[in-house]
Amino acid sequence: MSPVNPFQYRDGVLHCEQVDLSEIAQRAGTPCYVYSRAGILERFRAYDEGLGEIPHLVCYAVKANSNLAVLALLAQAGAGFDIVSGGELYRVLQAGALASRVVFSGVGKTAEEIEYALAEGIHSFNAESEEEIRLIDALAARRGVNARVALRINPDIPAETHPYVATGTREHKFGMDAAQAPAIWQRAQRLRNISLEGLSCHIGSQLLDPAPILAAADVMLELVRCLRQAGYAVRTLDLGGGLGVAYRPGERTPDIARFAAQLARKVAGADLFLILEPGRSIVAEAGVLLTRVLYRKRTDSKEFVVADAAMNDLIRPALYQSHHEIWPVRLSTRPEILADVVGPVCETGDYLARDRRLANVLPGDLLAVATAGAYAFVAASNYNSRLRPPEVLVEGDRWRIVRARESYQDLIRGETV
Repeated sequence: MSPVNPFQYRDGVLHCEQVDLSEIAQRAGTPCYVYSRAGILERFRAYDEGLGEIPHLVCYAVKANSNLAVLALLAQAGAGFDIVSGGELYRVLQAGALASRVVFSGVGKTAEEIEYALAEGIHSFNAESEEEIRLIDALAARRGVNARVALRINPDIPAETHPYVATGTREHKFGMDAAQAPAIWQRAQRLRNISLEGLSCHIGSQLLDPAPILAAADVMLELVRCLRQAGYAVRTLDLGGGLGVAYRPGERTPDIARFAAQLARKVAGADLFLILEPGRSIVAEAGVLLTRVLYRKRTDSKEFVVADAAMNDLIRPALYQSHHEIWPVRLSTRPEILADVVGPVCETGDYLARDRRLANVLPGDLLAVATAGAYAFVAASNYNSRLRPPEVLVEGDRWRIVRARESYQDLIRGETV
């Protein structure tokens, strides 16, 4: 059963849970990100409960949405966290999470970041190379601690997704060749300040078909068996994230609970502690970007809707040519139009939608850019010296600003003449 969409029309007005989005726009201004607490928690719990009695930890991928309120909400619900930088570790700790529930992934960890993670006592590192393992060992020795490490394996399984977010074949920079794992394990276990915990993998993001992830699980379980037959103690298996969400009409978001239960059945009896690292599938559908129409503009060949949200606020359409549904906050009986929805940034690539059938909106009307809870604000910038928008969290019939809109003073903080 798929989670409920927290954004619904009531009396012709779009609501997030029980809150009228036009109320948020009036008081918080636009552009503005809005997240549903219930939507986030429902999706996290679908993973956690779907894994059943299998010993596990669902580590939310912080890179999807790193707002402190979102992180605190998930920490209180029992989530662990998957980080890829020292800054993400800092955010997680500031949100009140335990370092012991953090796994550190990423292909380019610096010595400073590793030292920070060791000092805080994180759960484990997903090591991407033998060189990284040796660095972790040396830094752990300097501190007189033992670092838990999992080998990130590249299972060489292609994922049907955008090439920028595919990570699981030999042409990608991530992980180690599975065939080399026994030899790397043998050498790594000689290091005095490393405790080899297990294996990890992640084949890519935005997968609407879970089959490649399940296939990767089979590859990893076979590797676990091979390593155990060689006498190596493999205790944990991290199968990453990657489950996608429906961005376009006609697409279908995979059933999270069903997927988690399938993984649980595969791992059952293997005597493994299972770690998952979902991000997008927890927060994407729980967020929208509110924007107000500034102008309508027509040329000989095209109609434009100029909005106050731009590529600096939401770069996914420009970067990935991604599709986001665009809903009117207030329904209208006017006939639809065919138009490009564009922003104020001085780039032809500054658009939210191209050649899109959408509501016949007028200047002053509000639009909601859907499925904007993941990889949206986290990639926002100050390009054109634009202020990054506020973020709002809705809880039932209440809402609060959980990140204030930036000011002009924020733009130049840290700069000198």
